[in-house]
Amino acid sequence: MNRNNSPYKLKKKINSTIFDVLTYSSMQTLRLFTTIITFFIAINSATAQYTETINSNRPGESQGAFSVGTGVIQVETGFDIGNDTHSLLKTDTDIVGYNLNLRYGLFFENLELNGLMRYQRNEVAFNSGSAPLDPIAGLETVQLGAKYLIYDPYKYAEDEVNLYSYHANKRFKWKTLIPVVSVYAAGVFDFTNSPFNTLREDGISPNVALILQHNWGRWVWVNNIILDRVGTEFPTNSWITTLTHSFNQNLAGFAEYQLIDGDLYADYLVRAGAAYLITKDLQVDLGGLINFKDTPTRWNISAGVSYRLDLHKKDEIIGGEDDVKDTNTSSKRQAKRINKNKRKDAVDPDGQRNDIN
Repeated sequence: MNRNNSPYKLKKKINSTIFDVLTYSSMQTLRLFTTIITFFIAINSATAQYTETINSNRPGESQGAFSVGTGVIQVETGFDIGNDTHSLLKTDTDIVGYNLNLRYGLFFENLELNGLMRYQRNEVAFNSGSAPLDPIAGLETVQLGAKYLIYDPYKYAEDEVNLYSYHANKRFKWKTLIPVVSVYAAGVFDFTNSPFNTLREDGISPNVALILQHNWGRWVWVNNIILDRVGTEFPTNSWITTLTHSFNQNLAGFAEYQLIDGDLYADYLVRAGAAYLITKDLQVDLGGLINFKDTPTRWNISAGVSYRLDLHKKDEIIGGEDDVKDTNTSSKRQAKRINKNKRKDAVDPDGQRNDIN
């Protein structure tokens, strides 16, 4: 849940090594960010990963590196309830929100277009006994953007199967520490007639993100580094790290930590939840949020559903046909050597070894 448009003018900064770098200069950071992206695009030709089952970003706030796949239209939506209690302003705010995220794979596998919208209603009461304020409601977030996968190490990491050793196939591989890399760019729409926007001017401001993802069997680790409203009077920087574990084919759980740093709002947030796969195209989820300060103290509970209309026609083979041929040829060579060794060590019907030298 985005709290960048907080009506509170209280400024509380977070001291963090990460944000010391990110907030030194928003434009300098953006230029460095663009240089890194250009470098990766120049040296790589990425192939995204279409999955047989739906791959949703809910119920967490981070987004994974892979797109939904060409021809796939995906809807991720949900409701949440929560409360913000501010110790200095003496306010108690009950919150009800609705989120909608539309994702569409267009043109080629590693490109995804998406749109995010959040509608929210706040009921503010004063702990001091003053009369409550009138409820405020409206669009808190409107954002349109695109995600592009620029580097996938798994494309070139087809492991040769070792037919001699089970342990060699199962041992830890250091190359799995290299992440999948994607970039995200969007326009954030601010409206002065929105009750959640008391300081920002009308207009569209940039939001950019670097997305890193590691796939370790049943575990997936995702990191998002986000620069929001770059170049405006009130930019916000954020880091989200999410660890997901699949317990079986249908049930997965996640834990998430987020740092937010900005002049209008700063916080540490922790989220956790679970998702259940009903069919290969339908998922339901539950999640929760807490923070670690009292300006305001926050909690939130959410429930949602994700559904995809799968019109994907072409299955992409990670690594390409040449890599598959090489892998098959290598495996055949190993099998041929094993059969040859078996013939050398064969035993005749009389129980004598046929050692052929």
